[in-house]
Amino acid sequence: MPKTPTTGFSLVSIGQLARRTGLSVAAIRFYEARGPLTAIRSGGNQRRFLRADIRRFSFALIAQQLGLTLAEIEAELTTLSLGRTPTRSDWQAISKRIRGALEARLHMLERTRDLLDGCIGCGCLSLDRCALYNRGDKAAVGGAGPRYLLGNRAQDFADPTQPKKPRQPGRANLRPGRV
Repeated sequence: MPKTPTTGFSLVSIGQLARRTGLSVAAIRFYEARGPLTAIRSGGNQRRFLRADIRRFSFALIAQQLGLTLAEIEAELTTLSLGRTPTRSDWQAISKRIRGALEARLHMLERTRDLLDGCIGCGCLSLDRCALYNRGDKAAVGGAGPRYLLGNRAQDFADPTQPKKPRQPGRANLRPGRV
């Protein structure tokens, strides 16, 4: 592998980087254009990357597969200093920051796995269980989408087929502490 006379770091070509990380050359160029990763240009204007960039790009690939958004990936990559190999503590800091997002995604996957074969609160009302859990599409008041997979529960919504409780006359404007 070539070494740059100015840095002494081992460099890899964009093709070598693509083969080693599993990202396409186009994806590597995309990340480079967005800014969180930078190529060094050779005398012939060819892209060369620090060998340590293999880990940066590998992180981008796995983060994509884990469901992190492009903005989240870029934000984490910008925390790594360019021109130096990230340390174990750099990667531990990233791990700590994304752990919460990963835990939330795991919870969503588990909830989806457990509820997908039943009523999900989407409003289709096609399953026999929907008549029990989402009678008259009561989940629609929670917003669009599969409300029960998005975190709501059937008991969060009033049953539209049940009569509403009558208000007590003269008490609508009373607030605690007011007469």
